[in-house]
Amino acid sequence: MTMARRKTTNAGKYTLGHKCQRLKRTCTRPRPVRTMMTRSQWTAGSSFFSRLPVEVFHLILDQLSVMEISVFTMVSKEVTSYIVDYISSMAWRKKNITQGFHPSTCLEQRCTDEHYRDLGLLFKRCTLLLPTKDRLKFIFSKFSQIPCFTLEQCLVPDCTAFSRYGVFLQTLIAGWDELECHRVFSFLCELTNLMQKAEAIITAKPGVRQHQELQLRLFCRHVLLDPRPNQPECQFWLMLLLKPWPMVSQAHLLFILYGPLLPEGTIGWQELVESGLPHTALWDLAKAILMLFGKLEIKGWTTDSMLAILEELIVIPQPWHVENVARLLVLCGSRLCYTVLASKAISGRLIEVSRLIIYIILVCEKDGYHMSWAVNLVQQICKVFSTGPEKLCFIQQLENTFSEVTREFFEFSVAGNPFGDRETFQNLCILLDSSARFHTKFLHMFLK
Repeated sequence: MTMARRKTTNAGKYTLGHKCQRLKRTCTRPRPVRTMMTRSQWTAGSSFFSRLPVEVFHLILDQLSVMEISVFTMVSKEVTSYIVDYISSMAWRKKNITQGFHPSTCLEQRCTDEHYRDLGLLFKRCTLLLPTKDRLKFIFSKFSQIPCFTLEQCLVPDCTAFSRYGVFLQTLIAGWDELECHRVFSFLCELTNLMQKAEAIITAKPGVRQHQELQLRLFCRHVLLDPRPNQPECQFWLMLLLKPWPMVSQAHLLFILYGPLLPEGTIGWQELVESGLPHTALWDLAKAILMLFGKLEIKGWTTDSMLAILEELIVIPQPWHVENVARLLVLCGSRLCYTVLASKAISGRLIEVSRLIIYIILVCEKDGYHMSWAVNLVQQICKVFSTGPEKLCFIQQLENTFSEVTREFFEFSVAGNPFGDRETFQNLCILLDSSARFHTKFLHMFLK
């Protein structure tokens, strides 16, 4: 029994000693290299990506979308610098910036607004730590080399490059303050010679430089104005475009930017002079005037300056057809319409005011506005005059003008005209109907 116990004890010692030796051997083995890095270790030492060959890193980035790359730029400064090198390559620019802007481009190659929104976000993030001037230099050096993004360089009709450029720019500068936006405008003007080209166009005779006029309109509208998400921002950029010029040139530029566009892609200068145009042709111009007319005290404009621009506008290239002036005033709404007519009435221009009111009544009948709107307008104009005889004189002039315009329409219809007798006779009938509706409402107002 004693011998058996000793053997058991010895065996136990041997087993225990063997285990200890195994543990020692295990403990002396080298520990595996730590592959996970803390944020401090990442920034302090070289990163995983710095140990990759550039070609391999670029292959990884090739598998990411533009949006994914823009998110990746926020990892660290080091990664941002690698991505800046990557997007500066000619191959990347051809693949992601130079897209299909023309209608003939196959569907797979056509660009989308979403793609250029993502590009704007990418460039915004990867230049976040740079001063504004350096950011703009880097960003626009990539875009200015593409003809479709440059004024007067692309001759293809319906090219969508300026629209994509505008989406990109809007995303890039979203959230920037006015001072930075001023710098962006100055930089773009210097880069594109915008002001010099605008001066050459607005000092020339309207319609002489048709291609340049259209290019200026498309660039300013699609890049600077239309992408703005709200009216104050659009007003800010429109003011930047108009302020350097005198009143006459401001009116000329406003017409180029928002005047009626003909189906063949030219600006309809002469059409406003020769005949009445539908409200759709004047709607953009009315919206632009309303945008400028709002918050004049904040932007440093006065009512007089706005009225002066409007007076210049309606005689470019020659005095407009009265129906077009009336339609523009109707589209601009009660406040501006009253301001224009009251200003003329105070100046003693009763014949002009009366004629405009007759055509405003005609437009109300043609375009489906309620005749009470015109009656209320006349009532407000009457209040401009302080005495009874002055008010009576105004009403008499208005009624005499009704007779004159009706006679003109009739004589034009009888004599024949290049627009067809049917259209002129139709206008005469509409005028008679509108006169009956107006006077019914007008008398009803006094009888109440």
